Amino acid sequence: MDLRQLRYFVTVVEEANFTRAAARLHLAQPGVSAQIRQLERELGQPLLDRSGRAVTLTEVGEAVLPYARAALAAAEGVRRTVDEFTGLLRGQVRVGLVSGAATHEFDVAAVLADFHDAHPDVEISLTEDTSQRMLAALHRGELDIALLGIADDQPPPGTSAQIVVDEPLVAAVAPGDPLLGHPDRTSVPLTALRDRPLISLPRGTGLRGVLDGACAAAGFQPRIAFEAAAPYLLAQLAGRGLGVAVLPRLPADMASALGLRTLPITDPPLRGRVALTWRTPGPASPAARALLGRLREALA
Repeated sequence: MDLRQLRYFVTVVEEANFTRAAARLHLAQPGVSAQIRQLERELGQPLLDRSGRAVTLTEVGEAVLPYARAALAAAEGVRRTVDEFTGLLRGQVRVGLVSGAATHEFDVAAVLADFHDAHPDVEISLTEDTSQRMLAALHRGELDIALLGIADDQPPPGTSAQIVVDEPLVAAVAPGDPLLGHPDRTSVPLTALRDRPLISLPRGTGLRGVLDGACAAAGFQPRIAFEAAAPYLLAQLAGRGLGVAVLPRLPADMASALGLRTLPITDPPLRGRVALTWRTPGPASPAARALLGRLREALA
C-alpha cells in the first residue's frame, strides 16, 4: 500500500466514477483502476462497488475512507512543515477574481507574475467567476484566495477579508434622460429607479446583491433590462439610451467619452465593495499564505 493508491481511491470516491477521477488526476483510466484493484488485493477486501452506474463504497470501503484521507492529510502536513523550515515554496495556489475587478487601479496580473518569477515551483491557477460562486468555492476548499464583491463592510461568515474597493454606486444615464430632471440635480433616490429599465451586473455578483437587497427593502423588484459581466459594457449600453446603468462611480473622463451623466444613488446610499477574501484562519499551504501576503500588500 502506498500514498498514490490511497489518493486514487479517495479521488474515485469523490467523483463516484473512474473516468472522471482519472481526468482529475491527469492519468489514464485503466491505470487508476489497476492501482485500486492492487490495493484491494493487498487488503484482502473490495473497497468499491462497481456494479451500478456510479461507483460506491463497500462497507469495508466506508470504514477505510477516513483513514485514507487522514494519511493523505498527514503526508501533506509533513511536506508543508519541511517547506516552512527550509523556506521552499512549491505546490499550487488557486485564486478567484470577480469579473471586471482587473480594470481597477490595482494590477493583479503583475502581482501574480512577480510571485511566479520569485517562486517558479508554485503553480498558480486563476478563475474568473461571480462572487457568489467563488465564495462557495472558498468554503469548499476549491479556492485559496478570492477577490470578490461583498454586500457590506463585514466579511462573509467563515472568511476574513481586506476591502480593496469601496465606492458609491451611481445611476448612469444618457443626456436628456428623464431621471436627470432639473439640471442642478446631484443625486437620485433609489425609489426613482422603481419603474425604469436597469442595466446591471448579473446575479451572484456583489454589486447585484447590493442592488437587489436595497430594492427589496424599499418594497419593489428591480426591472433588469440588460445584464453583463463587464462594467464598461454596462456603461456603453446606458450611453446609447437603453436604460439606467447601476455602477460604481465612473472616472470623469470615461463618463464624458461615453456621453454619460452619473448621479449618486441615495435614500439609502448604496456602495460597491470588492474584498480580498480567504477562509478563516487562513490558507493552509505556505505558498498560498505567501501569495496572500503579497496581494494584501499590493492591494492595501
